Amino acid sequence: MTTPAKMAAAASSDCDGGRAESSAPSAGTEASSKWLDAHDDPTANIHTFSACLALADLHGDGEYKLVVGDLGPGARQPRLKVLKGPAVLTESPLPALPAAAATFLMEQHEPRAPALALASGPCVYVYKNLRPYFKFSLPPLPLNPVEQDLWSQAKEDQIDPLTLKEMLEGIREKAEVPLSVQSLRFLQLELSEMEAFVNQHKSKSIKRQTVITTMTTLKKNLADEDAVSCLVLGTENKELLVLDPEAFTVLAKMNLPSVPVFLEVSGQFDVEFRLAAACRDGNIYILRRDSKRPRYCIELSAQPVGLVRVHKVFVVGTTQDSLNGFTHKGKRLWTVQMPAAILTMNLLEQRSRGLQAVMAGLANGEVRIYRDKALLNVIRAPDAVTSLCFGRYGREDNTLIMTTRGGGLIIKILKRTAVFVEGAGEAGPPPAQATKLSVPRKTRLYVDQTLREREAGTAMHRAFQTDLYLLRLRAARAYVQALESSLSPVSATAREPLKLLAVVSTHRTPRQRDPSWGCWSASCTTRCSTPCPGPSSRSPCWCQGSAIPWRPSWRASVARASQTSSRCWCFEKARARRC
Repeated sequence: MTTPAKMAAAASSDCDGGRAESSAPSAGTEASSKWLDAHDDPTANIHTFSACLALADLHGDGEYKLVVGDLGPGARQPRLKVLKGPAVLTESPLPALPAAAATFLMEQHEPRAPALALASGPCVYVYKNLRPYFKFSLPPLPLNPVEQDLWSQAKEDQIDPLTLKEMLEGIREKAEVPLSVQSLRFLQLELSEMEAFVNQHKSKSIKRQTVITTMTTLKKNLADEDAVSCLVLGTENKELLVLDPEAFTVLAKMNLPSVPVFLEVSGQFDVEFRLAAACRDGNIYILRRDSKRPRYCIELSAQPVGLVRVHKVFVVGTTQDSLNGFTHKGKRLWTVQMPAAILTMNLLEQRSRGLQAVMAGLANGEVRIYRDKALLNVIRAPDAVTSLCFGRYGREDNTLIMTTRGGGLIIKILKRTAVFVEGAGEAGPPPAQATKLSVPRKTRLYVDQTLREREAGTAMHRAFQTDLYLLRLRAARAYVQALESSLSPVSATAREPLKLLAVVSTHRTPRQRDPSWGCWSASCTTRCSTPCPGPSSRSPCWCQGSAIPWRPSWRASVARASQTSSRCWCFEKARARRC
């Protein structure tokens, strides 16, 4: 991939293992980097987000191109751009701001060139070979009958514009069916402009149309990479539509409690699929095949800013500057806090090594790559990154494309020898934090002890507080003694200032022992019925008040002990001990 002569000299930087590259990296730092700087143009004038970027072989010649739904400067001049290498191949204007871009195969016939779908306003524009092929419009919504009657009277000059405005304002406040776009625009006008607006729209019929908020693709009947796919649309009317790839008819319609903004799908439409929709109410709704309503709901603590599926885990970025991992049933697996606000997210898939990771573009100019909660790599850009796309570009399999807030375009190529290793970036939580305690299963002893704790909870709590104070006192004395003896009790790493070893035991030992009692055991909660008879007795000492049944092996040990010794025996943890 060539680089223009006017390209800035390596304005971006790459951080690997906590070390950032400068704008003019040295040979050693460049050799340790996982990325090659292919192109950097801060004046590319591309303003978009991740949903409007797509990579596809549009002509079937093996040369992958970049499709950009450009918002334009100030979001006022939307255009569709197709880039080949660093140069713009084609450019065409759009009637409305783009919402999403996707490439998909419509049919199995040769040549197998994918089609381009661009969602803009209430329509989906489909291109083949970069030429307009089909335009799909969302079905119109039912109108408010009172609103329709008012506009009919206005066209016949039966009511004046001021009365029309008052009636429409009353409908907007009380009616269940929202007003059309035409009525909403009329309510925003000044009194001097109303009459001209009514005369202009007299010959037009009012329509209530929704718009597309998000779009993705779903395999129809095969899971192959080159299989036919369906378009999945999310609308402002809180609906999800699945379109047929050939006839562009609605195959399925699903309702949501809120407006979807991010979509992730898995599976095949004709077999079984799962669809996750992140909505504006701060929840993620998960639907399955033949379900008209969501089956699961993931409640987030903040608004979502991105949704990426990595294998069977949904990774969600929120406005609280955190990445969260959830299962498809809504169970939270992990949370990672970011150093800055998350602006965009996308999937990094290195198929040659079977790697799937999440890329997160932050407001401080960093692009962080995570596999689960492990940080793999950090890339630093000269400006905040607003969109990310990873895949095959040109003839390179692993290419990262980034656009910045100022309209710049950055292209990096992953080295073929690069291997992402957990912990190569900045250190995350210590490994000891994820270690699970070996807690034994509940036994009969545990159940009996819980009953005892319910009856004597106050006394046990007081005893626990006393033991806790003693533990703190002993720990402080041991620490002072270690300092005075120069034993260096300070931890070697700042991330792990203290290490504790917890041993969980199912047996309780009595806090006090009365020497007049004959036998004690850790599993015995009461004293023996009779004092210990001493060495002259031929029978072992037995705790009659114990509520814990003795195992057969223990009873056999009791029998053997009583035959071979004349002393009193006590048993603790299946082991014979003398009194």
